[in-house]
Order: sequence, then structure tokens, then C-alpha cells
Amino acid sequence: MPSPLTALSPLDGRYARSADPLRPCFSELALIRYRVRVELAWLRALAAEKALAEIRPFSKATLAALGRLVASFGEKDGEAIKAIEARTNHDVKAIEYWLKAKLAKNREVQKALEFIHFAATSEDINNLAYALMLKEARDEVMLPRLERITATLRDMAHRHAKQPMLSRTHGQPASPTTLGKELANVVHRLQRARARMAAVPILGKMNGATGNYHAHTVAYPKFDWERFCRRFVEGLGLEFNPYTTQIEPHDSYAELFDALARTNAILLDLDRDLWGYISLGYFRQKLKAGEVGSSTMPHKVNPIDFENSEGNIGVANALLRHLSEKLPVSRWQRDLSDSTALRNAGNAFGHTLLAWAACERGLAKLEADPARMATDLDANWEVLTEAVQQVMRRHGVPEAYEKLKALSRGKRLERRQLAAFIRALPLPAEAKKRLLALTPASYTGLAASLAKRI
Repeated sequence: MPSPLTALSPLDGRYARSADPLRPCFSELALIRYRVRVELAWLRALAAEKALAEIRPFSKATLAALGRLVASFGEKDGEAIKAIEARTNHDVKAIEYWLKAKLAKNREVQKALEFIHFAATSEDINNLAYALMLKEARDEVMLPRLERITATLRDMAHRHAKQPMLSRTHGQPASPTTLGKELANVVHRLQRARARMAAVPILGKMNGATGNYHAHTVAYPKFDWERFCRRFVEGLGLEFNPYTTQIEPHDSYAELFDALARTNAILLDLDRDLWGYISLGYFRQKLKAGEVGSSTMPHKVNPIDFENSEGNIGVANALLRHLSEKLPVSRWQRDLSDSTALRNAGNAFGHTLLAWAACERGLAKLEADPARMATDLDANWEVLTEAVQQVMRRHGVPEAYEKLKALSRGKRLERRQLAAFIRALPLPAEAKKRLLALTPASYTGLAASLAKRI
């Protein structure tokens, strides 16, 4: 077994432990196991159909034995199938031969051995194996991890709902917000992203060499194969696609990859914003004993988790977007360009998982610095000119915008300057009182309530 130090892919080397949750879904062994699972499910479905007289329903003992074959499938089984593949140069046919050899001693299955892979093309097995792989990776690994990140951000949004913070539009001081509200924005986006990912139906097909049930209808002309195959595919927890060539066209895979890439874009936005807030001092990072920030500058505590997340999102989205563009395109009824591309789905999910894990680690290290945020707010009283202008407009003071532009554009206003300007305005006493009481820290609108509501 190669050492992680000699691994070609960082997913199997440096980041092997972080990628472990996806190995039951995307490894070569996992793909073989999914194929075995589909082949045996197809055999059981055929045996359970009374209209197919040549194959009889299996006993509970045989059904349990078939179930154990999938449940106990391990590396030795995978190696045995790979050895057959080395002779046949065909991965799916190798599984058929292995199953026939494995089940040859079972008396019930002996009579039905030729119904293993009956009327199926390799792509009937492969498309369902990959569909199950993607569905289970999404449902059992990716969505729970995304929910954890979202829950962490929601807790932070509630905790910092009232913490005032200077906004920066175009990188310049702007109308203040609260730290909690900025995090709540991300929570809302991730909730929508999660819903999009979860809602993508994963399609599958079981209709033969070019999608027309040729072999099925020759063997059993009077049998309703389309109804039977629909029930079979739906029984696997997938959506049935009635119109395909030899391959299921992968549109649903593309939809899932696009949804995953859009989710990554949201987290990339978060990574970069948090990196910036750390740079401004709005967040400190918790120290870890023994950790080094720089090989030469001992003082440094770098935002490496958010940088790692950003880098992995770049790799993941390059793969995801290539797959979403490539997989739905196939020449005529079939070409094999999708086959080698689809094997990289695990890499795309793996780098996504690395990115999410790094972001989660980074979030766990953050500590808000209210004093630093207060200093920034107090140094930028010009952000209140928006509020003053709107009150002037309400009370009919002409050229409100122009007057405040002359006072403040490109300048730093001190509190006393703004107060003098307000006192000289032809405004009702109550309006002046409210404006004079306003501070950058209190000028946050509905931010706190919006943050608490998420």
C-alpha cells in the first residue's frame, strides 16, 4: 500500500484524514460495491416478478444471503473482481462473472444465474451505481457538514446581533451594520443553497443498450418492461428517466454539481470577508499551543484556515464546473468521454469537503474584538451624513445631498463638526435632538433584529 507521503493526490496524502468520510462513497472499492448492489437488486427484482416464469422468487434465506454479500463486501472482494477485470478488460462484466462464481453454490440462485445482468447494458449498472454514490455522498456527508457550518454561523449571528460594526462598500467606510447581521446574511444564503442541493432529483435508467428495451422485449414480448424498470429505479430511491440513449444523460448530475459549486461560491465569499475582518482586527484568532505562524516572524497568527478553504474551493469548482458542462454532452448514442470524467466526482466532492472543514476550523478560532470595532466607528462620523441628509429631505431642506457632499466628501468628519452642521439646520427641535443623539455605533437600523430572526 503506498504511503501517504508518496500519494499523487493530496486527498490520499496530506489531506487523507479529512477526506475519509467520502471514501465509502467515491473510492474504487465503493464504486465496485455500488455496482454489486445494483446487480443484486436487479436480480432480486426479476425473481420477485411472477410474470417472469423462468425465474422464481427467492426464499428469505437466499434474500438474506444476497443482502450479506453487499453488507460484507470488502477489499478482498474488490481485489477478486479487479483480477477478473484484468483478464476481461471490462469492469462491469467482471462483476457479473464474480457474482456467478460467488452464487453458484446456492441452489436457488443456481437456476437463475443467467438472470444476473439480464438484458442490462453496462451503463444500466453504472448509471445507477453513480447515482446512488452521488445521492448518498450528498445526503450522508455533504449536507450534514453544511448544516453544521450554517448552525455555527447562526449561533455567531445571534451572539453578535447587537455588536455594531463599520460597513465598507467599495472598501470605504459606509453605513454601519452589526457583526451578527453580516453573519446572518451568510446563513440565509447557505439555507437557500442547502435547499437547492437537497432538492436536486438524481435520475437513473434501466432500459438497455440504447434506451429502447430491445433485449427485454425480445426475451419477454408481452411484459411491461417500462413499468417494471421505473418501479425498480424508484425502489433504489432515484427518479426514473424514461428517455435516454445508452447513457442516462447526466443532466441531474450537472444540476447537483452546479448547486454544489454555487454553495462553494457563498463560502468563498465568507472566507474572503472573514480574512479581511481578521486583517482589520475585528476578529482575533485563538492561539493553539505549539503552532507557528511564520518561519521568521514569531508574532504572526495567520488566517490559514480561510486561505486553505479558499484554495480548495478553487480546485473543487474547477472540477465541478467542468463536470457539469462535460457530462451532459455525448456523441450520438454513446461515447466514453463521460466515463473517465465522472471518476473525478470524488475529487470534486473531496476538495469541497476539505474547504468546508477548513472554514469550520477557522470559525472555531474566531473571537470578536468589540473595542477594535468601536474605535473604527468612532473614527468615521461621516457615515452619519446619510442619516442627516434623509431628515433634511423629509423636512424640505433644499439641496440636502449637495450640502453634505460639500461638508464630507473625501474628508474625515469629527463629531463636533457634524454637530455644528446639524445645529445650524432649519429643522424642528425634535429632529435635531434625534440627529445629535445619533452615533456611528447606534446607526445600525434594523440590523440587530434581522440577525436575531435568522
